[in-house]
Amino acid sequence: MAGIYIHIPFCHSKCAYCDFYSLARTDRITAYTAALKMEWMSRRAELGDEAVRTIYLGGGTPSLLPGEALLDIAGWLPKDYVEEFTLEVNPEDVNAGAVKTWLSAGVNRVSMGVQSLVDSELAAVGRRHSAAEALKAIECLKGGGIENISCDLIYGLPGQTAQSWQHSIDTLLASGITHLSAYCLSYEPGTRLYLKRERGEVEEADDELIEEMYKRLCSAARMRGFRHYEISNFALAGYESRHNSSYWTGIPYLGLGPGAHSLGVDGVRRYVPSSLKTYLADPSNSAVVDEETELDRLNDRLLISLRTAAGLDLTALTPLQYATIETAAAPHLRAGRLVKEAGVLRVPEEAWLVCDLVLRDLFFED
Repeated sequence: MAGIYIHIPFCHSKCAYCDFYSLARTDRITAYTAALKMEWMSRRAELGDEAVRTIYLGGGTPSLLPGEALLDIAGWLPKDYVEEFTLEVNPEDVNAGAVKTWLSAGVNRVSMGVQSLVDSELAAVGRRHSAAEALKAIECLKGGGIENISCDLIYGLPGQTAQSWQHSIDTLLASGITHLSAYCLSYEPGTRLYLKRERGEVEEADDELIEEMYKRLCSAARMRGFRHYEISNFALAGYESRHNSSYWTGIPYLGLGPGAHSLGVDGVRRYVPSSLKTYLADPSNSAVVDEETELDRLNDRLLISLRTAAGLDLTALTPLQYATIETAAAPHLRAGRLVKEAGVLRVPEEAWLVCDLVLRDLFFED
């Protein structure tokens, strides 16, 4: 079993908070789709004989791809055993014709960046759609035959209140989506939003407001039957993201395009440097080995596991690793920030907001 991730680095415009590799241009799409095929042909052996079960086109904004470009990519992708084919979209790109093309390409799941259902909050971070357009896009997707719909929301936006956040959650969960990803806003260096905060033009939400928003999120999702299966992800039964879950369970995946990361069947992690110019010059030799130590891999497993409801399987650790974790976890177990059940260590839902603090104490050191 394996997955393929394809990074589409093009956007109509750059959102104020975004630190993913993306460019506000669309003039190199034809050259880029040709380069992706070349990279795939040179790197597909990294997946060995594993059947590709999931495909994910992320970005950037994959939904801005012209229909012929998406169909071209879909034409060389191995889709015989694919169970989940996700396309990231923006609401302003959703229309009946686009949905028909996406289905023709094999897409059966859409992940849409909504972020808020309050227009002033959307404007504050440079989103191009309105709340009404986002809800209309969901209806268009469902009407066109795509029922598996994931949407993103962000809490802690400039000007956002607990009440406006409640409105966004309740309205979106009632719209018929099957999956929700909700992220706490982070002010990443180099983004426009970070610069605005530094200049005093926007104010960061305080910890009390963030905690209140998180509690409201968990409660509303639970009432709607959504299971909180990863720190930022909620799903109706059977609609958990299979592709993203593969990242958390160590299933091999191949990442194509600048900014993409991979895990080969050989256990080696690779990445493609975030430069469109360099990538287009030689896509076949674009991937670089990510030099990891055994300690890095152990801490990666710790990080990934404790961000999921499944938790960390303590029985898979060596006796020394187990003893080290037991000692480091003790104060967090007493405080309720960790729980241990049947050989599994987990961060309970109510403590996920402080997960980073817990992990800091648990990471193994040389």
